Amino acid sequence: MAAMRPLQGKPALARPIVDICRSLLQPLRCFPVKQSAAEISARLPIKSATEVIRMDTPERFTDRAHAGKLLAQALLTYAGRADVLVLALPRGGVPVGFAVAQALGVELDIMLVRKLGLPGHAEYAMGAVGAGGVRVLQAGLVESGRVSMKQIEEASAREMAEIERRGRLYRAGRPPPQLAGRCIILVDDGIATGATLRAAVEVVRRSHVARLVIAAPVGPPESVAALAGEVDEMVCLSAPLGFMAVSHWYRHFDQTADAEVQALLAEAWRLQPETGDPSCRTTPTPN
Repeated sequence: MAAMRPLQGKPALARPIVDICRSLLQPLRCFPVKQSAAEISARLPIKSATEVIRMDTPERFTDRAHAGKLLAQALLTYAGRADVLVLALPRGGVPVGFAVAQALGVELDIMLVRKLGLPGHAEYAMGAVGAGGVRVLQAGLVESGRVSMKQIEEASAREMAEIERRGRLYRAGRPPPQLAGRCIILVDDGIATGATLRAAVEVVRRSHVARLVIAAPVGPPESVAALAGEVDEMVCLSAPLGFMAVSHWYRHFDQTADAEVQALLAEAWRLQPETGDPSCRTTPTPN
């Protein structure tokens, strides 16, 4: 795997990821979040990821577009490359991914995955599903008795139906892109449990890509470290210990609507050639 590339430009919000923790008062081992999985794994001999990563608390991002522009600065070595494809996770990841793709001058598309909410507590992820029957679950979920396989199957069916709906609506007949042999950058507006990104990683890996990168503005240290072990490179602008929620790190974090996703994709695809398999075309959903 390639060695860690230094950031270029050091934007204000990204600065914490390139500075080794200066405080000698904290008994923590620290490293920049922008590293290859091999480099991060080499620094993880202890049990808790929260013991490994410590970042200064950044200011909040203005909105998703602002976060995407800053994220692009951490990905400059991918700029202008025809083999690079940004796959944004709808809905909130699309404004971020659009800004990244526009700044780098690379193609944009979407990766449709859905969180599986815990019964009775839908805001908490028990796993996620993705195209091709991909499903990831929290370890020991069924064994613990917190949820039954029937509940998991019911939730999976609901979310797969939503994935199919979004695919028809967003793609409007455009075939999914060819992924094999390409460098894929998965982009979301933030990381919480990491369940949806883990499902996205599984979907992408099945396509035999040449390189897989995760890029997100913010996430909790433990989730960032766990995901880093599953990809070739992790790029996260901030991994604060006092994470709380993705929305906390944005000044404006309104829900992204389907119409906004459609508009951004239409703009990105206006001058972007179709590279997918025509046999995989979707039937557009009437507005």
